[in-house]
Parts: sequence; structure tokens; C-alpha cells
Amino acid sequence: MSANFSLCKKVPLRMGSLFEMKEKFRSADAVCFDVDSTVIKEEGIDELAKFCGVGDAVAEMTRRAMGGSLTFRAALTERLALIRPSREQVQALITEHPPRLTEGIKELVCRLHQKNVQVFLISGGFRSIVEHVASQLDIPLTNVYANRLKFYFNGEYAGFDETQLTAESGGKGKVIAQLKEKYGFRTIIMIGDGATDMEACPPADGFIGFGGNVTRQQVKEKAKWYINDFEELLRELENSIKMNHNDIIY
Repeated sequence: MSANFSLCKKVPLRMGSLFEMKEKFRSADAVCFDVDSTVIKEEGIDELAKFCGVGDAVAEMTRRAMGGSLTFRAALTERLALIRPSREQVQALITEHPPRLTEGIKELVCRLHQKNVQVFLISGGFRSIVEHVASQLDIPLTNVYANRLKFYFNGEYAGFDETQLTAESGGKGKVIAQLKEKYGFRTIIMIGDGATDMEACPPADGFIGFGGNVTRQQVKEKAKWYINDFEELLRELENSIKMNHNDIIY
């Protein structure tokens, strides 16, 4: 009897937190998206590694890095040292194998823009690839936060810009804190597939887990709101419009 009573108490709490998350999303003045495996179907560094002929080796390094023994910056440094992409190879990847947008993202970003919501892309991937994605979604390049690759004058790989916040562990949260300070946003929502996206809340006011391309079990279990397609967010925005239209003033 007590077990049943306890269960009955827990369900409304979970429902309440989901309701609050949906309310925050509907009223947000800024929405930040992760890029790899969220806005696009692929992981940019894996695609670049495959294009440069070291896909298997980098995938193995990624698996080892997931063990948590390396910082994000150290893991990125190690993998890029193996890939060593030239400027020409990066451009060829974008031209020959452009990143594929996840279904529904274009419509969702368009709807957010129509509501005057600021949209940002925050990625641990590479700015040259993320800028290409931003241009497809009509997101200003000033709203892109990602890592910059560096090249020598002859186009050979010269490292990456380690001063970027996105090159640090916890970098996405630092970017969001900076956005709040710079623009004075009241409510910022972070949307992404990974643990680094979830860890950005706080300072983000809410987090929505995304499993449309890959499922991260930890994120699925811990996110208050977990979705498998962007249609769900579009429906939520449409519902908020209907609710506003149905408001009656006495």
C-alpha cells in the first residue's frame, strides 16, 4: 500500500517538471542547439577523419576518450594530431560530403525566428563546417560558437584555436553564461544529444535531450524532456500559438 502511495506521489512530480520545461521552451527568448548528431546527422570530427583516411583510428581514440581520463581539449588535440586536416581537405569534405540536416530542424529554426527567438549553434566541432550549417538555416554567423582550425600559409594543418570557450571542458555552459551577460536573455534553452549539452544547464534555464540520430542512455534517463524528432517541438510551438489565440479578456 505504501509503495503504491509513494509511486503516486512521484508521477505528478515528474509530470510537473516536464510541464515546466515545456512552458520554458514556449517562452524562451533564446534557443541554443548542439550541432553534431543534433542539428546534423553526423559527427563532424568522425566524418573528417574518414575523409582523411584515419576514421577507424580516430573512432578508437574517441572510445578511449569516453572513459573520462582525458579532458575535452586533450582529446581534441590528440585526435586532430592524427587527422592533421589541410584547409583543402576541409573544404573538399564540405563540398563533396556536405553535412546532412536532421529532419525538421529547418522548419523549427524558421518558426523560432518567426517568434523573434534568437537561435545559436554551440558546438565542440569545427567552425568551418558549422558555418556551412548556419547558412543553410539562416542563422547569423555571429550566433555560431565552435572551434577554429588553424592552417599554415600553404594550407597545412597548424592546430586549433585553444582560446575558444568551446575547446574547454564545460565550454558550452561558459558560452551560455556569456550570452546571458551580453544580451540579458531571460530564458535560454539548450538542445542536444550529449552529456556536454546537458551539463550546460545551468547556466541554461532548461535542457531538452535529443535522440533523433543517436541515443545517449545517460541523457535519455536524466533529461526532464527527451525527444526523438523536432516535430514534437514544432507541435509545442503551434500549441502555444493556439493557446494565445484562445485567450479571452474579460
